[in-house]
Amino acid sequence: MTNFTRRPLIAAVAATALTLPASGCAAGSLGTSEDGQGGAGKVSIHFLVDSGENTTASAKAMVAAFTAVNPDVSITIESRPGGSDGDNIVKTRLATGDMPEVFHYNNGSLLQALKPEQTLTPLDDLPGAAQFDRDFVRSTQGRDGKLYGGPWGTAYGGGIFYNVPLYSKLALQIPKTWDEFMANNEKIKASGVAPLAQTYGESWTAQLPVLADYHNLKTAVPDFGEQYTAGRAKFATTPAALAGFQHIQELRDKGYFMKGFASAKLNDGLKAVATGIAAHYPQIGETASGLKDVAPDHVDDVGFFALPGPDAATNGLTVWPGNGMYIPKTAEGDKLEAAKRFVAFSATQPGCDAYSQGSPPQGPFLTPECQLPAKVSQVAKDTQAYFRAGTTTPALEFESPVKGPALEQICIQVGTGQVDATKGAELYDQDVKKQANQLGLPGWQ
Repeated sequence: MTNFTRRPLIAAVAATALTLPASGCAAGSLGTSEDGQGGAGKVSIHFLVDSGENTTASAKAMVAAFTAVNPDVSITIESRPGGSDGDNIVKTRLATGDMPEVFHYNNGSLLQALKPEQTLTPLDDLPGAAQFDRDFVRSTQGRDGKLYGGPWGTAYGGGIFYNVPLYSKLALQIPKTWDEFMANNEKIKASGVAPLAQTYGESWTAQLPVLADYHNLKTAVPDFGEQYTAGRAKFATTPAALAGFQHIQELRDKGYFMKGFASAKLNDGLKAVATGIAAHYPQIGETASGLKDVAPDHVDDVGFFALPGPDAATNGLTVWPGNGMYIPKTAEGDKLEAAKRFVAFSATQPGCDAYSQGSPPQGPFLTPECQLPAKVSQVAKDTQAYFRAGTTTPALEFESPVKGPALEQICIQVGTGQVDATKGAELYDQDVKKQANQLGLPGWQ
């Protein structure tokens, strides 16, 4: 789910191997011999992805499409948890030299935490790399300026899913300011519907009111990313940055969260907003691909708007320029060559079409080589409107390598009333200082 999606136990958690019929082998039969070949002269590689249903479905479809035109390669899919558990598995497997030849992961700040210059294979020579989306490239480069990933999926926004029929029934307008949003919530609550779905049972989802507010923060403080990276700007002492934590507290104080929010999970939130149990759900657009599984008859009943800010005139969308496919430095010889071919395939129209079979696109693809399907969701249409209008801002984690790992837990503390917004921001400032020091950034001592 994410750059934070899917923020991802420890090395003791075993990844699950899924062998695909598309690789030309019967289930459970794919093996790797001592010379690195799988089957009759095939090069065998492994592909690690998070265990989300849509990610797995896209991975299966992409492997099937790739191996159909590359019969000399067989690919086994392995899965890992999402969130911080998955992050730890990725870091551990890279550190121990046990990383599969290709893995799917975030870019931006989470990628920087992997120290790509030391652990990953540069991919500047990948076919079509010169055409990749600029924000994707910037967020997938190391400090040495080299490109370390190929595109996985589409760009997407962070904001608010909303129930379209309910908005129509109550004659509500799409809010462009926070005050308008809160007025809508009050009318929705008065109608007997929960204004907001929250899903703290899946902790990474708690971060959206802070992360998706970055467009508003950057509008107010244009150099925040630079000052924050240098250790000179803090969340607790920058009003526009503190606002994200204050939004969580205000929504909680007003009693706007749906029942069971403390244990609810992503699919519960998606189903709630799709069926009208809740009117809104702060989320990243990428997760809308799951609507087809949890509420197939209500996919088009969910729309999307940017997290409202203080001024309608500056309303815009915080965006995540997709995720990446990476190759560890431990990949060598024929396996490295096969891995590069597979990553390059992801940025072709057949690769994008295969991705779309598992995860319906919720924003534009990351290369001009790929065009969207003729039919896309309402969320995708709403998201593209911001891109076409040019009112988008990459999330902070794409402007700065600093992102504290405890943000999701801190947001839950604020949302459950354990701490107030100011204390939450202070805790986060302490959290990011630890990470900045680990990265060796100046100004954080």
